[in-house]
Amino acid sequence: MYDGIVQELIDEFGRLPGIGPKSAQRIAFHILQTPTFDVARLAELLSEIRLRVRFCEVCGNVAEQERCAICRDPRRSQALICVVEDAKDVAAIERTREFRGLYHVLGGAISPIAGIGPDDLRIAQLMTRLADGTVQEVILATNPNLEGEATASYLSRLLTTMQITVSRLASGLPVGGDLEYADEVTLGRAFEGRRIL
Repeated sequence: MYDGIVQELIDEFGRLPGIGPKSAQRIAFHILQTPTFDVARLAELLSEIRLRVRFCEVCGNVAEQERCAICRDPRRSQALICVVEDAKDVAAIERTREFRGLYHVLGGAISPIAGIGPDDLRIAQLMTRLADGTVQEVILATNPNLEGEATASYLSRLLTTMQITVSRLASGLPVGGDLEYADEVTLGRAFEGRRIL
């Protein structure tokens, strides 16, 4: 639709998740038409994020060090692990200020249609974390959609052999939704009403 580099910029923004053609065009033109927009800083941040950000060696959350801030925090309960699909879900749960344990990020959910099985997720690392007997409860906080439910069901069957309480977030979350879009009140109630599996 546009010539050369302008269309290339719109196309690049359009490749981002949740950004359609119109949103990509608005972002590109905002950058072009706003003289105070710091393009150099944006480019610098995009380059730095690839160099500095990694995933926590313990839980899989995003971090700038080998361990994330949550895993390094001595005030967090070592006896409680909340299992989530993505690092975005950690941030959503942290906003509720209801949970004071640790996390484990699976890196996705079981989805046979997408070719993602249990071996493609960080389930083996979870089992290693649980092996020493410190953890007393695992909260399964996968998304309340088909893939999330399949993942929670798989994990609950896997964990029944261990002497660990396994619970699932309550149904305060909408079926078919994602944790990152839930508000703090809904997530807080879901934590309060979680049930044993």
